Amino acid sequence: MINHAPAQQAPWLRWAVERPTAIALKVAQHTYTWQAVAEKVAAIAAALQLQGIADDDVVTLVGKNHPDAVWLFLARLHVGALSALLPPQPIAMLQRKLETIYRPEQTMWLFCADPSEAAALQTQLPDCRMVGRIVDCQPATGVVKPANYHPEQLSSLIFTSGSTGDAKAVAHTSRQHFASAQGLLSQFHFTVSDTWLLSLPVYHVSGLSIIYRWLQAGACLRIGRIEDGEMTDVTHASLVPTQLQRLLDQSIPHVLTHVLLGGSYIPPELARRAAALGIETWLGYGMTEAASTVTAKRVDGRESCGSVLPLRQVKIDHDRIYISGDTLAGGYYRQGTLTPLCDDSGWFDSKDMGYWHEQELHITGRVDNLFISGGENIHCEEIEAVLVRHPQVDIAVVVPVADATYGARPVAVIGCEPGWQSMSADLREWLEGRLETFKWPDGYYQLPEHFYTKGHTQGIKISRAAVKTWLSAEIKGCRDPDKQL
Repeated sequence: MINHAPAQQAPWLRWAVERPTAIALKVAQHTYTWQAVAEKVAAIAAALQLQGIADDDVVTLVGKNHPDAVWLFLARLHVGALSALLPPQPIAMLQRKLETIYRPEQTMWLFCADPSEAAALQTQLPDCRMVGRIVDCQPATGVVKPANYHPEQLSSLIFTSGSTGDAKAVAHTSRQHFASAQGLLSQFHFTVSDTWLLSLPVYHVSGLSIIYRWLQAGACLRIGRIEDGEMTDVTHASLVPTQLQRLLDQSIPHVLTHVLLGGSYIPPELARRAAALGIETWLGYGMTEAASTVTAKRVDGRESCGSVLPLRQVKIDHDRIYISGDTLAGGYYRQGTLTPLCDDSGWFDSKDMGYWHEQELHITGRVDNLFISGGENIHCEEIEAVLVRHPQVDIAVVVPVADATYGARPVAVIGCEPGWQSMSADLREWLEGRLETFKWPDGYYQLPEHFYTKGHTQGIKISRAAVKTWLSAEIKGCRDPDKQL
């Protein structure tokens, strides 16, 4: 829908006025000032408009992190159109998501930074219109036209991870994303003199939120990867514990001061090592619907997710966590229509379970990950939390499997280095004294490599539904779980 309200100053244009010569963006060996960012974004926006993209269109960006995707996201904000952000995926899955985004009569705008992938998509999806290589256009120096920027207008569509198998398109405005950034940065300090590494994919809210924190702070954004040695000027990063562990073990040159950790259990010793080097390590609790982080704290060895950040509210009713506040999405998007997230009182049911202790939030698990075994309640996450503390376990996913005697029993799928032949015995020994015996998994399987490398190394949670489907096939094959390790 076209927004007829007066446009507001886009955040990159604000910084181009206030800090025109400050370095805003770093891509490999190239640097851009805020003035250069504003000029390039305006030039790309003009090229988008020449191709026919208007402020009532949706532009779908498909692909992994690439500088072109960041430029296009900003240019799309400049035009006033809506961005849908999707990872590379099989064509059938992509088609289903496009059917969620676009009405039958609507132009399906598609952008892919990789030329060969773009050509393949054009062949496989002939009804789509591909956005051309407008990111190479040269801006007219000093010429920056006003942006058609409306912070209250829908800005992004991000599909939920689908951990339950039911992915939905979550719709946020820029104002909601900026509320998320403001609340976090009030405690997790990120200033104009700092640089944040954009290493997480922007098709996940954890990656997109970095862009909004950058725009909120007027700081510098580095697009790159730790593996490429892009750390020598990076002060802030969003990492998983194994990435930070590797960075410290390999003595990779860096100037890190703040790391936001996610993805799995954080060993206290890792936080202490980082602190000794002047690095603050933080953790939090969040979700796509809440534009990333809801609670946060500095890692202190206590098993909580921290306190509620500004501009959010959290309540617990019958052990169930409900969220409200300025960061909540406008709704689930389908072909231009929003289905509200919240109840009539403005509360969103996270379907997470937890409790308060000393004003900090503790998560006990998901409502849909609770099952009954022999009359006893078992939380998958409780078992996973114990398993992942074993020094050789990187990931643990517990799945309930039908059992003739008990109704259901837990089975664990473990992400670890290959070749750990005694894992089953070692983990049973590890659970002794740490977990009631009726909660011990009946079997252990090794997590396939495609789950392990594609998800966990980027800090993105693994699809529990996909793991369950894979495990079901393994069990039907009558394979002995103890031989999987």
